[in-house]
Amino acid sequence: MPDSVPQRADYPHFQPIITRWHDNDVYGHVNNVTYYSFFDTAVNTYLIEQGGLDIHDGEVVGFVVSSACDYFASIAFPERIEIGLRVGKLGNSSVQYELAVFKAGEEEACAAGRFVHVFVNRATNQPVTIPGVLREALQRLVV
Repeated sequence: MPDSVPQRADYPHFQPIITRWHDNDVYGHVNNVTYYSFFDTAVNTYLIEQGGLDIHDGEVVGFVVSSACDYFASIAFPERIEIGLRVGKLGNSSVQYELAVFKAGEEEACAAGRFVHVFVNRATNQPVTIPGVLREALQRLVV
């Protein structure tokens, strides 16, 4: 678990998301597994819009090989949230994303997570060098 709660200023990019009715669990808050969906949505939206990733027909795809999340405060439906996104490590074929869930307008994160993508050739599933345009987009998020 992080030593302190991540702050909004720690992240260079944000993806707005509105929670959905079915995100809540029987305890009345967003279920822990749903946070991973928020993270995936934020990262892939960025990769598609800023990095030109073609998820349908591109030669390169990203596979999640590791993930984790720490929770600090609950969120629930209906809630407007923003997923902070930054890159903690950018390798030759992999990238470690660091993400945080913020209630809209709040400075402290409700949760913070990380996951690693390894970029592979779609046909062979073998690691490949991150393509230039995609690498440039990821480089803008390196902290």
